[in-house]
Order: sequence, then C-alpha cells, then structure tokens
Amino acid sequence: MNELLSQQSRCIAHEIRNHISICELYTRIIKKNLENEGFRNDSIDNAIKCITKSLKIMNNSLLDLKSLNNFSPEICDIQAVLQEGINLSTIYTEDKDIKINFEAKDTAPVYIDENKFLACIVNIIKNAIEAINNKGAINIILYITEQVSIKISNNGEPIKNPQEIFNAGFTTKPSGSGLGLHICANNLLAQNAQLKLTKSTPEITEFEITLPIYKN
Repeated sequence: MNELLSQQSRCIAHEIRNHISICELYTRIIKKNLENEGFRNDSIDNAIKCITKSLKIMNNSLLDLKSLNNFSPEICDIQAVLQEGINLSTIYTEDKDIKINFEAKDTAPVYIDENKFLACIVNIIKNAIEAINNKGAINIILYITEQVSIKISNNGEPIKNPQEIFNAGFTTKPSGSGLGLHICANNLLAQNAQLKLTKSTPEITEFEITLPIYKN
C-alpha cells in the first residue's frame, strides 16, 4: 500500500511538474517579448514576478513528495520575506474591499527555508482574506525583541473550534482539505518557528509566528 501511494505521488508530481514547466516557459516568453517591444508596466512586472515566485514555491513543494527532509535554510531578512509574502497574497483581495496593512519598525536576519516560510505566510493571509465577507482589513505587524514575532490579524468571521484548527483534516470550508494550517505549523516547527492562534473573537482573529533571530 505504501509503495502504491509512493508511486502515485511520483506520477502526480511528474504531471504537475510538466505543467509548471509550461507556465515557466510562457512567463519567460512574455517577459522577453515585453522587453523587446520596450513595453513597461509596473502591474505586469509585479504579476510576472509573483507568478515566478509562486512557481518556485510549487516546485519546492513537489520535492516534498520525493524527500521527507526537503529543507534548504538560508539567512534571510525577515522584513523582506514578509513583504514578498504580502505581494504574493494581494491577488486574493481582487474581488473584495480589503486592505492589507504592514507595520515593521525594524528587521532582523533569520535562518529559514524562504520558499516554505513564504508558503506559510501566503496561506495564513489567504485564510484571513477568506474569513472576511466583502470589506475589512488585515494587519501584519513585525516585532523584533529577543526574538522575531509576526502577528497577522483580521476582522472577519471568528474561527469555530479553534482547538482543532491545526489538526490534519479539520476544515470549516465546503471545499477545504483541512491541511493548510496543519502543514504550516509543521513546516514552521521544522524551521525552529512556532505558529499559534492567539485570539479569535467577533472583532479580531490573530495568529502569531515566533522564531529566533539568526546570530553568527
């Protein structure tokens, strides 16, 4: 049974990788044609950048099907990583009147797998956006003390059964898999970071990520 699942995983990863390659190819073609025509548009440039980064994150996730220890940590600037995560998540606000506010008075180096960390940030922000019906705000605050603290909050619907949200398979969404927050918590834990739900009321739902500052 395990061998069958392993074989199916490899086949699925292979097929997904083929289609990711198509997206990568066309992204490069579009970028090259725009450069050749001398056309410059900040929105298009940002879209291509976000697509390219998302494809890298997907490729990284596909490697998880081949290895149980697929982590490539490096020293990163946490403020820059968070800004990248916000840029990638903004597309989910397209049909809603939602403002994403980011506050960071300082930054610090952290030792993380950037792609996996970004995937977690995007997942949490996406969940926050989906919790808001039409209009609202998402606040992301970066604190630097003896460690790094990232608080992501929204004023959407409170979470039902908050004690179960990190359990594999638990979801309140009609089409949800119940794996998003479970994977986030595990991936962050593997990077010496912790994810917890600090509050969920009718007024505010807040998640916090804490991780150590990198020191030589």
